[in-house]
Amino acid sequence: MEEIKGLRKYELPPLPYKLDALEPYISKDIVDVHYNGHHKGYVNTANTLIDRLNGIIKEEVKSYDIHGVLRNLTFNINGDKLHTLYWKDMAPEGKGGDKPGGKLGDLIDQQYGGYEKFKKIFTEAANSNPGTGWAVLTYDKENSNLNVMTVENHFMNHLAEMPIVLILDEFEHAYYLQYKNKRADYVGAWWNIVNWDEANKKLDGLLE
Repeated sequence: MEEIKGLRKYELPPLPYKLDALEPYISKDIVDVHYNGHHKGYVNTANTLIDRLNGIIKEEVKSYDIHGVLRNLTFNINGDKLHTLYWKDMAPEGKGGDKPGGKLGDLIDQQYGGYEKFKKIFTEAANSNPGTGWAVLTYDKENSNLNVMTVENHFMNHLAEMPIVLILDEFEHAYYLQYKNKRADYVGAWWNIVNWDEANKKLDGLLE
């Protein structure tokens, strides 16, 4: 029988820009704590749990709570992957913001009646999220719908087979150092650094 190699570990993806690149809308201090603290923490914890799961798989660990291990692993892997999407979905001033063009812009015009109406609905969804979580734009290949949704915590409660085109982090650690408890101000500022090129790139890949 071939030796069991076990599940592979994760690595913290590099930040796609410098820590201060999103200023003044998101401060260097926030990006530093968010990326080097929270995001890195999810990767490290996921790897610790993978070690434990590999021990279970190889029968080296005899006593365990499989539900607890897998739930915590899900939380931390999603924490890594959602944050990776979030960093890519923002760009420094001058390279982000404005309005979406390309196929994404066309779909938004067709399905939402224009960018301003879409922005209003996405903003309302983000501000209505009751606690920690995310506001996301997903794409449904079945009917070509762009769906505005919210995600609670790091547990993916959006519908299956709907890849994320755009994502906004709404955990307090994403804005509290700069915006305190004014999440709506953070959401409003975020529109100035949305990376529409990245969102269009993801959508184009889904349309192929």
